[in-house]
Formats: sequence, structure tokens, C-alpha cells
Amino acid sequence: MMKKVFLFVMITAFLGTDSVLAAGCTEVGKGIATQKNGVLVRSKPVVQDGKDMCMIVVVVPARDGEKLRRVEVFVPAD
Repeated sequence: MMKKVFLFVMITAFLGTDSVLAAGCTEVGKGIATQKNGVLVRSKPVVQDGKDMCMIVVVVPARDGEKLRRVEVFVPAD
């Protein structure tokens, strides 16, 4: 019984950490999308060079008859 409780606590702790980081990335992504006058497509926590980063993908409206642009930005998750 104790092993099951310990396992549940460990899984909950790890999932909680990721969900907090993902929520932070979503907020950062919304801000970047607003700055670029675009639409947030994806915000995902990633690890680059041992650092927690947020990968933000925004679709920006076209200018002068061009196609929509896909902008990918990596920002620190701090």
C-alpha cells in the first residue's frame, strides 16, 4: 500500500511541474502573439542546452499580398 501511495505522489509531482511550465509558456505565447499581431498556434515547454525554454509558434497575417507567415520563437521559461 505504501508503494502505491509513494508512486502516486511522485507521478503527481512530476505532472504538476510540467503543467505549471506549460501554463507559463501559454501566457508567454499569448503575449508574443499580441506583439506580432498574430495568432498563437503552439506553445510548448522544451529543454535546450539543459535550460527550460518555451517554443512559441505564431501565425502572422500577410502583408502586401504575401502568404501568412509562421514565426517560431524560443524564449526562456523563467
